[in-house]
Amino acid sequence: MEFKQIKEIISSACKKYGVEEYEVSYTVGENISAETLKDEISAFSSGESAKVYFRCLVDGHMGYASTSFFDADEIEDLVIRASENARVIENDDVVVIFKGSEQYGKTTAPEPEIVDASELKNKALELQRKTYETDSSVVDGTQSVAISFRDEIYLYNSHGLELSNRVGMTGCYVSAVVNKDGESRDNFEFAENLSGEKFDELPAKAVGGALEKIGAEEIPTGKYNVVIDGTQMRSLLSAFSPSFSAKNALLGMSLLAGKEGEKIAADIVTITDDAMRDGCPVQTHFDDEGVATYKKNVVEGGVLKTLLYDLTTAIKTGNQSTGNGRRGGNIAPYNFGICAGEDTLEDLFEKAKDGVYVTGIKGLHAGANAITGDFSVESEGFLIQNGKKAGPVKSFTVAGNFFELLKNIDSLSNEVKWGIPGGFTVFGSPDVFVKDMSVAGK
Repeated sequence: MEFKQIKEIISSACKKYGVEEYEVSYTVGENISAETLKDEISAFSSGESAKVYFRCLVDGHMGYASTSFFDADEIEDLVIRASENARVIENDDVVVIFKGSEQYGKTTAPEPEIVDASELKNKALELQRKTYETDSSVVDGTQSVAISFRDEIYLYNSHGLELSNRVGMTGCYVSAVVNKDGESRDNFEFAENLSGEKFDELPAKAVGGALEKIGAEEIPTGKYNVVIDGTQMRSLLSAFSPSFSAKNALLGMSLLAGKEGEKIAADIVTITDDAMRDGCPVQTHFDDEGVATYKKNVVEGGVLKTLLYDLTTAIKTGNQSTGNGRRGGNIAPYNFGICAGEDTLEDLFEKAKDGVYVTGIKGLHAGANAITGDFSVESEGFLIQNGKKAGPVKSFTVAGNFFELLKNIDSLSNEVKWGIPGGFTVFGSPDVFVKDMSVAGK
């Protein structure tokens, strides 16, 4: 069923049941993936999905309903169910159906296309073959995966606001396992394409990263100058990103509550949120409430400029929505990243003199408290000796407080390392240098 038909059914049903303010959104998508094991395809999936989300205002309360079934009766039933839900809600928050922003930006991502199934399988097998050919130490357990997806999003409401967007991504990853001198190590690498230089380099990069870890030793407990790789710093940023939600601040679940306009990080730290970042394959010019998205400095020069708001939290606090409203009353960032500095990674090693380079963090889901900012995570990486990257180290724990970490950042590298899009949310960070961090080793 096309969105035009859905709109017509919803509109008629709203008139029939006396619903004056409403919004309907529709998402339809295709996805395909191929996974390898040894020298053959071990898993393959291809499918389409679609869902209709409906919400309406009844007596000042917002009711919600959704469905993945597309017949006229089921679509009409959304209006009935959402209206009934609204009548039993006791929340007194002011809620609105948005009339529209004055202007909307334009996405710069290329038109998304789904890759042919046979090509996707061949690319996954090619990666797997090249990974095994890279080094004789590569062993079973090594996996290569190719993926492709495309989504279309439509939004319409009773105020006449009508928006649409198409997003998608094609990419691949290699999870290489090596065994050398009786020791096994692994490494994961991802590329946002199925051709070109990054695709060609992927097997060697994955295998090389695993081999680098062979022979890792333990280090004694103490205070160390620490360089945190951007891939791991972005993981920390991801774990503590809920603290930047205005909703969590209002609920008393963020240490950033009431701190807009205050210093929360080092002078060199600027954190941006940009739903239309150049180079990101998944962009959007509007949020799930129909508010225009825009690039904003959440932290600028160490100062918290703004939390992230949806319409409800903006009304509660007398602010404007930042275009970060998500379905279900959630608030989330888009391309949320710490801006690059001026140093190279080698410059950070020289500044550290002697210390630890953290390239792996495990257990963030259990070792990080987004409310207090405290973290204690098992890590791996390399020694820094005489200003140079040295031998691998393992099984040490890095502990601290994320907000204190932001304040103590001494230097930033000149390259932001962005992660893999999870929906519309992506995290990024340069490498960071922090003095005298607590490290628990042997």
